[in-house]
Amino acid sequence: MNTPKRIQLAYLPTPLQQLSFQNKKFVVKRDDLSGLEMSGNKVRKLEYILYQAKKMNSDVIFTCGGEQSNHARATAVACAKLGLTCRLFLWGSNKKSTEGNLFFDKLSGCKITFLDKAEYAKVNEIMFEERKKLLKHGKNVYVIPEGGSTTLGIWGYISFIEELGKQIPLQNFSGILTAAGSGGTAAGLLIGSSIMGLNLKIYAVNVLYSKLTIQNKVLRLAEACNLEYKLNASIDPANLVVLDGYSNEGYKEISMDKIKLIKNLFMQTGILLDPAYTGKAFNAYYDHFLGKRKEQVIFLHTGGLFGVFAKSKKYLSA
Repeated sequence: MNTPKRIQLAYLPTPLQQLSFQNKKFVVKRDDLSGLEMSGNKVRKLEYILYQAKKMNSDVIFTCGGEQSNHARATAVACAKLGLTCRLFLWGSNKKSTEGNLFFDKLSGCKITFLDKAEYAKVNEIMFEERKKLLKHGKNVYVIPEGGSTTLGIWGYISFIEELGKQIPLQNFSGILTAAGSGGTAAGLLIGSSIMGLNLKIYAVNVLYSKLTIQNKVLRLAEACNLEYKLNASIDPANLVVLDGYSNEGYKEISMDKIKLIKNLFMQTGILLDPAYTGKAFNAYYDHFLGKRKEQVIFLHTGGLFGVFAKSKKYLSA
């Protein structure tokens, strides 16, 4: 297997914990503990992507996301650590109160371009045009798509399966549940489990795109990686299960009933989930697996703690 190289940014392996919530036991993989400033699942992808960027002698990194994007924050901090210039293209506005991930973005010194929703729909074209301008000035620009979800980036979650298998007998579990924004984490999990000969269901809770859109994104990305790296993985589309309906309030919002569940989980376990990703994913996990089915499914905590601070008033009012 032609495994690409990576640069060490995350603190791995992340812990695996057995917890109890409302007298129901479950297993959590704590990828929120992959670091501090670069915490969460995005740093696993960046290890591979930024290794390549450095190898290509890139001196400017472009990427994009929402104004509270975990990926954008992790990229900005990682670039600062590696001595790379970073520019973010964020869906949102430059608010007076700078909280959560956006605080880290600004503190890192990276340049931020804010885009409205219509502009963000064309963010890849915008980054491409800005890249052309810098190339004329002799700058070598490396563009990272939304969420770091590339055929290279998803190696972070292909290798994750091997790490997880060293911590627990995966044959005792029927699946892994994760939040799905851009789909890279789920795609990596699909390939990784196939390579390891595991028939695991990957439960993806779509928080940004529609069920059909995220399903297509994940499967296409997984197959593209499979072909590019000649992995010969047998990817079964039936092993990807999208749990829809948990982000009807919108990617940037979260309903009070979900916040109440998040708050109860925090009070019983000390684990705090974010409003965009893990809070919605745990709501799906609670509905489908906690005491409702006999099958054992691992909850993947992909991080996002800093996004909580942008919704602190809402969290406290629950």
